[in-house]
Amino acid sequence: VQLQASGGGLVQAGGYLRLSCAASGRTFSRYDMAWFRQAPGKEREFVATVRWSDNTYYADSVKGRFTISRDNAKNTVYLRMNSLRPEDTGVYYCAALTSGSSYYSDYTKYDYWGQGTQVTVSS
Repeated sequence: VQLQASGGGLVQAGGYLRLSCAASGRTFSRYDMAWFRQAPGKEREFVATVRWSDNTYYADSVKGRFTISRDNAKNTVYLRMNSLRPEDTGVYYCAALTSGSSYYSDYTKYDYWGQGTQVTVSS
């Protein structure tokens, strides 16, 4: 499985971005997909996941501002980010979890990763 993330950029606080992650492979619909982010000097942190069942979960810090979704016909997962804040700055990674583990916020459980896309929010 190969993942290709895109859509990052520079935006002012209060603005929005939409990230996309295109996946290869014919079993995309069976994977749990997630977005993580990493700021300089910090650990990679969970942002949101959309499971194969379409259930979604979010980190408290983004709940109500970010929306994760998937289009299985296009093998793509999206992250719509509204009301962006400077603390949302970081490299955003998409990831695929194929085992069905319930530990969806643990980045060590994920099997495949995209290359990351930079999001910078200026104040």
